[in-house]
Amino acid sequence: MKLLERIFHLSDKKTTVKNEIIGGLVTFAAMCYILPVNSSIMAATGMNSAGVFTITALLSFGISLIMAFVANYPIVLSSGMGLNAYLAYTLGGTWQQKMILLTVAGLLFFIFSITPIRKKIIEAIPKDIRGIIAAALGVFIIFVGFQNTGLVVAGDINKGSLVQLGNFADPGTLIGTVAILLTVAMMFFAKSKLIKNMAIPFGLLFAAIVGLTTSLIMKANGSILYTGGTWVYNFGNLCGAPANLPIAPWYIENTAKFADFSGLREVMFYGTISESYVPGSFANDLRVVFSTPSTYVGIFSLLFVNLSNTTATLIAVGESTDAIDENGKMQDYRKVVLADGTGALVAGPCGTSVVMPFAESNVGVAMGARTGFSTLIAASMFLLSAFIYPIFSIFTAGSVTAPCLVALGLIITVGGLKNLDWKDPIIAFTAIISMCIALLTYSIANGIGFGLIAYSLIMIFAGKAKQVPPMIYGISILFVISFTLETIMPLLTI
Repeated sequence: MKLLERIFHLSDKKTTVKNEIIGGLVTFAAMCYILPVNSSIMAATGMNSAGVFTITALLSFGISLIMAFVANYPIVLSSGMGLNAYLAYTLGGTWQQKMILLTVAGLLFFIFSITPIRKKIIEAIPKDIRGIIAAALGVFIIFVGFQNTGLVVAGDINKGSLVQLGNFADPGTLIGTVAILLTVAMMFFAKSKLIKNMAIPFGLLFAAIVGLTTSLIMKANGSILYTGGTWVYNFGNLCGAPANLPIAPWYIENTAKFADFSGLREVMFYGTISESYVPGSFANDLRVVFSTPSTYVGIFSLLFVNLSNTTATLIAVGESTDAIDENGKMQDYRKVVLADGTGALVAGPCGTSVVMPFAESNVGVAMGARTGFSTLIAASMFLLSAFIYPIFSIFTAGSVTAPCLVALGLIITVGGLKNLDWKDPIIAFTAIISMCIALLTYSIANGIGFGLIAYSLIMIFAGKAKQVPPMIYGISILFVISFTLETIMPLLTI
């Protein structure tokens, strides 16, 4: 007890060991969905799912320890939702090239974090624009969730429709859709604060249990089969279609061992230590990345989204713990940003999305957590999770991850839009353009780019050019150059 008091200053923070332990465990419960969801999303790039899961758990543990012992804050860190979707579904190239790009953005973020640059950049971007960018990111994540569960599918182009409603005869689509609705409803549950705060994990658990039960029954009666390296349906007009259901770990190849870290070699250091590595491919990846014009827009997008998300989370948790004074300054700010700066720096080389502070830390704060001891408790649970991937593998099906993605997308979108000046039509127009482009082109970068270009032009034509910060003009010009080069470069290579 005396050692804990000396390290974490529990009495000074007006907390107890009991509150810290409970807060840490509840925070982990609220965040554990990140492990399977992040590994599922990153696997879409071609990465080894088990390897991503393990490294995410290990980095969540290691980086959270920095927050616990250096900053003494009740903030837990893990791989960021949103940034992983951007990496998987927006950026082009191989997964190795994406990790190289993430490394560059992480290095810049770390430099910005340990210098005054980070604070100045955030302050230079108008609050409304930050909100619009967050909203564009949010609607994109919502769409990914709808698509993963099969609620929204490709439409019939001959009928003039690019997308349409999915088939509810698909058990995965039905279960995922019900889970989405229940998760969103539980987020507003009036009679239990616990259910309200834990809506996302509960929604994930519901989809996993119902989905697993369904797949076990269907396997027993032959309605799903394992063929051609994948599980497919074997009934009605769904015969041959991929089964979007969680499968029991004992039926999945390569998930028998509970402490198998072989997947780490497949994802760490851009795959250069894996048995399948082809000599010289890393040098080629470097050449491709830095000779592609869109690379530099991608670096900016990753950097800016990370800056916005981490800053918003730190402010939210800081206000909940009284760590931000009446002048809006956070106590021990440099120690705090050292943790998330390090998380951004090591994520790319290690093979996962940027490790950043999570707003779910507020759940632990609500249970009484006030110090880094609660962070240590949650971090220890992440370490334990690294050894039990087979159990978590049932949470990686699209029908199971969908409620998490949709709920998080809604939270991000509403958080970005709620403080916008809707009385200003320029802001309203910019927000709608950004969200629509991000959604319909399946690209967060396109949404941000078109939104900022539109905003800059509208402000110039409205006679308000001087009210636009120079950085916004600079970013808009960068996007114009990128869109132009992406258009003409293919023509020059014909």
